[in-house]
Amino acid sequence: MLTTLIYKSQLNSSCESFSLTSLVESAKIRNAGRNITGILLFNGVDFLQILEGAEEDINKLFATIRTDQRHINVVELMRDYGPRRRFENVGMLLFDLCIDTPDSVLSTVLRYSKLERYLTAEDKVFKFIRSFITRQKQPVARATLHPGSWILAPEHAPFGKAIPELIDNQPCQFALQPIVEPSEGKISSLEALIRGNDGGSPEHFFNAIDQDKVYEVDLQTKAYAFALAEKIGIGDHKIAINLLPMSLVNVPDAVDFLMDNILAHGLLPEQVVIEVTENEMISGFNQFNSAIKQLRAAGIGLAIDDFGSGYAGLSLLTRFQPDKLKIDREIISDIHLSGPKQAIVKSIISCCTDLEIALVAEGIERIEEWCWLESAGIKRFQGFLFSRPQLNGVGDIHWPQPAASGHLAF
Repeated sequence: MLTTLIYKSQLNSSCESFSLTSLVESAKIRNAGRNITGILLFNGVDFLQILEGAEEDINKLFATIRTDQRHINVVELMRDYGPRRRFENVGMLLFDLCIDTPDSVLSTVLRYSKLERYLTAEDKVFKFIRSFITRQKQPVARATLHPGSWILAPEHAPFGKAIPELIDNQPCQFALQPIVEPSEGKISSLEALIRGNDGGSPEHFFNAIDQDKVYEVDLQTKAYAFALAEKIGIGDHKIAINLLPMSLVNVPDAVDFLMDNILAHGLLPEQVVIEVTENEMISGFNQFNSAIKQLRAAGIGLAIDDFGSGYAGLSLLTRFQPDKLKIDREIISDIHLSGPKQAIVKSIISCCTDLEIALVAEGIERIEEWCWLESAGIKRFQGFLFSRPQLNGVGDIHWPQPAASGHLAF
């Protein structure tokens, strides 16, 4: 299948110098033999490359490029399929924008195009080329330059000991996972994650409940989360609990129930954050909005969890503005490799900055993900990289700290 792949990367200044021209000449012969065309643009810091050829050949070549030591921050921008080639089989073309003018680059690229001229004006690949040659060089963020130069330093969480066994007379248990601010070296809050008494997931726990009792049980279990916070002594830290949005609508006096149990376990309403997920369709929005107003009036914080995974994330933001928004792990995973994910997160950051909403990136498992997100402006993180959920307690925190002090393929 004819495939077009576009990626961007940056020159790794820590590698030994090399001749880009000689390297491209070798790639030209190799690619031509595989019927692959490469259009490579370089501005002294950043690379943009368009690869066109059979899907299997493109995938093999791109896998080699990803492991290349002489360019960093390799990010896939687009992968497309089409009925015909955009370019002649020229193997490899290099355009050095430190030497070539934008007009000459566009003129040469169009000369090798197999598309009719009227098609190139709206073609996405040509738009990428035009944007790259007309924009300024992008600075390389310090944290993303060398993610391998960071280590994770463990630290005991500043709370009481975990309860070593299941807590009796409860239909469920809770595992606590910190939300951290690595740049400040502090814990922002703790999320209480529901678990079945058999260790099962939240989905397994709720699937075993009669459907007409789900919302009632969902609300009632939060009392056990508040009790756990009291038992391990969270001090003045915040605790976040997950609540189905419709639990606030379908259970009478839901907010009063929450308030009674918050106060009964020695917490302040300002210490509690209710996380509602956008995965559940909200009906009866007027009643839901009324409950939100009651929560706010009581001093309880509000967050939208798993933003970007469900039905109505942007719609919810037009109806009410939470204190916190948590970006879904599916968007966060491997963000350092995905141009579309990066564009989405940048737009979320811009939106939340304008609305004064705090952001949390959840599901962080790799140093590279944290490096990119930290450089993009996100300060709060949650995920296995920093701390795993611990049943009836809080596990060690792992803080990123600077550690003590190849061949390029196209």
